[in-house]
Amino acid sequence: MENQKELRNSAIKHLWHPYTDIEPFENKDFPIVEKAEGVYLYETDGKKLLDGIASWWCVNLGHSQPRLVKAIQDQAGKLQHSILGGMSHPNAIKLAEKISEITPGDLNHVYFAGDGASATEAALKISLQYWCNIGVKNRTKFICLEEGYHGDTLGAVGVGYVELFHKNFEPVIQKSYRACSPHCADCPYGQIPGKCDVECFESMEKLIIDHHEETAAVILEPLCQGAGGIRIYPEEYLRRLRKMCDKYNVLLIADEIAVGFARTGYMFACQRAGIVPDLMLIGKGLTGGYLPMSAAVVTEKIYNSFRSDKDHDRTFYHGHTYCGNPICSNLALEALALYEEIDILNLIKPRIVQLDKGMREIGKMLNDSTVLTVGMIGVVEINQKAGGKIRAAEIASKARGLGLFIRPLGASVYLWPPLISTEQELGEMISIFKKSVT
Repeated sequence: MENQKELRNSAIKHLWHPYTDIEPFENKDFPIVEKAEGVYLYETDGKKLLDGIASWWCVNLGHSQPRLVKAIQDQAGKLQHSILGGMSHPNAIKLAEKISEITPGDLNHVYFAGDGASATEAALKISLQYWCNIGVKNRTKFICLEEGYHGDTLGAVGVGYVELFHKNFEPVIQKSYRACSPHCADCPYGQIPGKCDVECFESMEKLIIDHHEETAAVILEPLCQGAGGIRIYPEEYLRRLRKMCDKYNVLLIADEIAVGFARTGYMFACQRAGIVPDLMLIGKGLTGGYLPMSAAVVTEKIYNSFRSDKDHDRTFYHGHTYCGNPICSNLALEALALYEEIDILNLIKPRIVQLDKGMREIGKMLNDSTVLTVGMIGVVEINQKAGGKIRAAEIASKARGLGLFIRPLGASVYLWPPLISTEQELGEMISIFKKSVT
């Protein structure tokens, strides 16, 4: 066992932690995790923590899953790296075929990347070049949602600007048209969640009508805006958006990096709404969260526009050193096989009901704060009467002391547990959550 005090001092001295306010962080007893198994994290001092956020929304199948670990080990002894520029390897081919099989509609061509932001960058550039390929000029703008998030590279920030995160970079960002966020917990139209006519779509509709001739694509996180505060919104919003994009000939990019792979109760959130985007971004749960891998999956129409002829070079000049990495590909193939073999969509059905019930009870305890759930995501946006942002931070801190790791987002506290959580494990998470509120 490593000396936790020495590690903490070394971390403070040398390690830059992302999304972490340095000063208060250095003055608190932050967790140092040395191993994990199932839904539990184990600190170097032996303390056990329930992983209430699936380690940044990706460890769907739990930690140290033997088959996933073996998939990494087996491939590491065969082929560690192979470029995809002008050559290929079996794992990437098989994985692209499998992804094409499970994604909806004719999303049949897979462009591999490394993380969510790099998949976003690829999708934005694919969208821009698509219009050039078919001879349409000046389609250079994007439409997105306020408080949407698609990664932290500059292009991704342009379509996912979050003031708190990105204000220091604003002078160099190529901003997009931003529609009103479908923020059901604090509806700008004063409507009650689940009892509205999706009035919030009016803002998006107007932007598409006014700017479609210069717009390459609309990009959004389907059904749940993650980093913006776990903002869950109605399926009808997506259905109306698909119709508007079809009517005005605008591409639709669905960023399923966080919500894909059964998180919403369907394999993909778009399937829950019954729509097919033109480009779908996937990642996180693709490898069970063990290694970084993402992809932009596109339709036949888009892919075929990149075929060169004797007069036009339509090569997509974009690539990542580790795109389609053999080890990551083998891991992803095993993860996808595991989703199927454990019948993940049926496995989580009772847990979805359990999570919804537990979160609603917590919402009542927090002065009837708004509670929203979709699949295995549950959020309470704490109202001002119950303490808002300050209360959220206090709850997360107290939960950690009781054995549950969660991270607040503004005034929101949420659970995003591993999909393989048992009734007992999820019950323990909810129980600690309740104790942290009282």
